Amino acid sequence: MSQVIPEKPLRVVVWSTGTIGRHAIAGVDAHPDLELVGVWVSNPDKHGKDAGVLAELGRELGVPATTDRDALMALAPDAVVHTAMTDDRVFESIEDLIWMLGHGVNVVSSGPVLLQWPHGILPDEILTRIEEAGRSGNASLHVNGIDPGFANDVLPLVMTSLSQRIDEVRVMEICDYSTYYQPVVMGDLFGFGKPMDELGFLWHPGVLTMAWGSVVKQIAAGLGVTLDEPLTEEVDRRPATRDTASVSGDVAEGTMGSVRFAVVGKVDGVPRVVLEHITRTDAESDPDWDSPPVGTDGCYRVKITGEPMMHVDFVHHGEHGDHNVSGMITTAQRLVNALPAVVAAEPGLVTALDLPLVTGRGLVAGSGHTGTTGSTGSTGSTTGEAR
Repeated sequence: MSQVIPEKPLRVVVWSTGTIGRHAIAGVDAHPDLELVGVWVSNPDKHGKDAGVLAELGRELGVPATTDRDALMALAPDAVVHTAMTDDRVFESIEDLIWMLGHGVNVVSSGPVLLQWPHGILPDEILTRIEEAGRSGNASLHVNGIDPGFANDVLPLVMTSLSQRIDEVRVMEICDYSTYYQPVVMGDLFGFGKPMDELGFLWHPGVLTMAWGSVVKQIAAGLGVTLDEPLTEEVDRRPATRDTASVSGDVAEGTMGSVRFAVVGKVDGVPRVVLEHITRTDAESDPDWDSPPVGTDGCYRVKITGEPMMHVDFVHHGEHGDHNVSGMITTAQRLVNALPAVVAAEPGLVTALDLPLVTGRGLVAGSGHTGTTGSTGSTGSTTGEAR
């Protein structure tokens, strides 16, 4: 299926202005097929402030932020780009998404990440409620980003189209998180900087499967493979060997400084699909683990064992920042650029396997779009439209 181009710009609300949301505002503003009509904020101090100021664009967009959810729904937007923090409020955020669908608003969201492919992860009754809300509101929901997202769904599955035989697909994130500002994730979820005997939330049995099992299950579904149940979890936590500065809280020697974890999908006891993360707060630590390419501070790596053997490193960095800045941009842009296709999709939950080709259409520098909110740009021929 070719990419979807709406007949007129889609009216979009961005839900939050944090580490991902601010980039989503910039992305919607720059996209010729989208019009920013509203912004939601949780902080009362941000209420009434202009979206361009909150996104640090250096100019106002004429769109004030609000804490009033109902006022945003009253705008009758075509879609919401939902980037609010969900890691510590998974089920509450699912209720938010169901509420939006019930109002007839399409949603692309950076979380909860288990909704990337929730089959076999979430209880059937929750999935039924999402589908029913989508049908009643004639609206779709797509959860994605960079990881979970493009780096471990579209990218590895496209690579497998070159395979003659597949023995194992392994998708990896290898990153230095010392410049990643997200204290809740770094401290409460991972446990970085805490005593080794104090377990972060992620390391309790079953949590990794809930968080990243969707990655393994979606790749398996794309390959037509039935995995053994349950998935296998592997965790290797290590103490920091020296004091290390981190923007989310310094890591002292002897406290948790790095971790390698994996969620393994097996077939008849043999690993076939593996999600692996190697997360450091000291880039020089743990030389026995995989490292990103020389000269980089992080990468996404896909290894396909079989015939032929394939290995791809996907490296990114911000124009004026490190890989954590560009990680937030790529997360936001995968959602923003997928919006037209999600709006045109069938109601209910939409996965990466359901979407047509998604590109950065209209974003080439000097192609004519000025990046002004509400600009229609040039839409070309129409292959789809908003419901």
